[in-house]
Amino acid sequence: MADRDEAMQRSSHALVDDGEVWLVDPVEFDGLDELIADLGSVVGVVLLLDRHQRDSVALATRYDVPVYLPGPLGAIADDLDARTQVVSDTLAETGYRIIPIVDRGFWREAALFDGETLVVPEAVGTSDFFTVGAERLGVHVVLRLLPPRRQLGGLTPDRVLVGHGEGVMTDASEALQAALARSRRTAPWLYVKTLRMLLLGR
Repeated sequence: MADRDEAMQRSSHALVDDGEVWLVDPVEFDGLDELIADLGSVVGVVLLLDRHQRDSVALATRYDVPVYLPGPLGAIADDLDARTQVVSDTLAETGYRIIPIVDRGFWREAALFDGETLVVPEAVGTSDFFTVGAERLGVHVVLRLLPPRRQLGGLTPDRVLVGHGEGVMTDASEALQAALARSRRTAPWLYVKTLRMLLLGR
């Protein structure tokens, strides 16, 4: 997390596979290069949400690697001033399969899942803008009435990494199922909470 005091708590992830590092929806911060150097060699930058371009182009350029785009995000390839590679079923040879979540004109999002780790950039999150009450993981306010149950409901991850907030590292499958099941019921409370946070400038 580049800045824990940031309202949206933008989170980036480094997925490591046999010494190869994949940067997912990355945000630049002091000390990033040193942190990555301890993990291995960067082989690609991955965008999972069309709005999460963040510092992907700058980092892809610095490490001289492509920006990988899951199928639905191929539409933004021409908007990126970097080499791009569109992938459809899996992320190269990593074992992470690509799960399309949203594919609309204003929102294109995909997740990654390798049977243990689920990476979801926006559909669910853990920051204050996503959760109400005792929720450990919450569905995005825009998707509350139509949560991605078909896309994510059958998954049983050991951990869920999100684009906003801390990852869910224990009892992640239960947290995910609870978030999807209670999404509509708790929507009014999240709407009120979000409006209050926006009015207060948080």
